[in-house]
Amino acid sequence: MFSRCLGFEACRYDGAIIRDATVASILLHVEPITVCPETEIGLGVPRKPVRLVEEQGRILVLQPETGRDVTDEMTSFAERFLDEIPDVDGFLLKCRSPSCGVGHVRVYNGRSPDAGYHDGAGAFARRVTERLSALAIEDEGRLRSFDVRQHFLTKLFALARFRGAAASRRMRDLVSFHARHKFLLMVYHQTAARAMGQIVANPERLAVERVLTRYRECLHAALAKAPRRMSAVNALLHAFGYVSDGLSANEKALFLEALRRYGARQVPLAVPTSLIRSWIVRFGVDYLLDQVYFEPFPPELVSVLDSGEGRDAS
Repeated sequence: MFSRCLGFEACRYDGAIIRDATVASILLHVEPITVCPETEIGLGVPRKPVRLVEEQGRILVLQPETGRDVTDEMTSFAERFLDEIPDVDGFLLKCRSPSCGVGHVRVYNGRSPDAGYHDGAGAFARRVTERLSALAIEDEGRLRSFDVRQHFLTKLFALARFRGAAASRRMRDLVSFHARHKFLLMVYHQTAARAMGQIVANPERLAVERVLTRYRECLHAALAKAPRRMSAVNALLHAFGYVSDGLSANEKALFLEALRRYGARQVPLAVPTSLIRSWIVRFGVDYLLDQVYFEPFPPELVSVLDSGEGRDAS
């Protein structure tokens, strides 16, 4: 699900369309559904901007230049829209927008033009995160951070693969999904990963629908937060042990330096991971060849996105 102004339609409040290279690259690998909450509730293009105002503990959506209060319209639209959308794996919304911004949106402390403000979330985005928090949800501004991008894309494509596996309602497809994601899940959340292994084993012989429900809950818990940096370092060192005997001293040094730089937040995870993956392929390490951890999303997104810019989320 995308904010419609992100390259789809000139529907921003000033009549602009936002061109973003990250969004454009992701679009090559997904089936987009778009939304513009402000136009959906009848605000035109171009339009006077709206702002969020906190008043008596309630956050209002106001259009100061016209005096219009569209809070109820926005709330009703968000609820109706989220009730009716098909299964989706994530949302990529417009940063800092009073309707779509996931964070860092100005929420004014009153209606006065010189009122102070604090950070919050857009009115529509807030309902998305409240109701669908298990999905991959970000705005395009935060994707400038390669750590945020890595987690968002990893989660997005993992959820999409699970949705595909669950659609068949066959245990063998769930077993295959878990086997291919075992390394990734252990990096993200070891406790949840072990619980998911027990669910897949299904010693109680539960019906497949019950197994899928329990597994989905654990998957959402496992992917809720990006893994700790040291978890990724330890995972790559573990994989390194499978290939190191066949490497030259220079290759070993190259990898360990890349891993050090990743630990120091100087390069994205894709740098040491790509090295390891190339050696897994060279030496045919069967245990690791099928693990999606080493290619959790389409490789084209690595070269396009992980340029080394924006180490920290803004």
